[in-house]
Amino acid sequence: MPNTSVRKCEKPTDRQIREALAPFGVAPTGEASEKIREFIEILLQWNENISLTGITGVRGILERHFGESMFAAKAVAVEKGRLADVGSGGGFPGLALKIIRPELRVALIESNGKKAAFLAEVARRLGMSGVEILRCRFEKCLIEEHSLDIVTSRAVVSGLNLLKWAKDKLNDAGRLVLWTGRTSVESICSDRNWAWEEPLGIPLSRSRVLLVGMVLDIET
Repeated sequence: MPNTSVRKCEKPTDRQIREALAPFGVAPTGEASEKIREFIEILLQWNENISLTGITGVRGILERHFGESMFAAKAVAVEKGRLADVGSGGGFPGLALKIIRPELRVALIESNGKKAAFLAEVARRLGMSGVEILRCRFEKCLIEEHSLDIVTSRAVVSGLNLLKWAKDKLNDAGRLVLWTGRTSVESICSDRNWAWEEPLGIPLSRSRVLLVGMVLDIET
């Protein structure tokens, strides 16, 4: 449960949110900005009791979490369809993308029970429909084969297992979107079952990139 006695942070204005997200090519609506404000408040409140983020400054949260997550909307068409976010943690990128692309159907895969409870609370408080919380390891989640349009992960762990899993779950036009360090690009891109676009440097970061891949042969 969140610590309700924690001092509330100063809420960012619409202008501050727009300025923080501008380098990532994101121009949030007033409604989206209001959801971002409430999301930050819930995040920092729950963060007092469970480890959701090491970043507690509002500007840093806006840039590192919301901006980097929403940057994916510039790299791949995420207007609608079904997205599965592997290792959702504090809701990034899954819930952040849902804020600016409300027509997305989002499955948040998180094995930690407390973090899964946090994700459910954010979705409830922000009035989000089309959000499913899956409390399981991604390898054991009951998601139909070839049913996903997008798979995302900001915490690329068990990389080979994730690539194999995503290959079976994505449809023939699906995309895998990974946030990773430049030093990991070569090993990830060595998997010949995938065609990878050129890595996109993440704004305001020297070492992190966005990788977008497509399965070469969905049947193999």
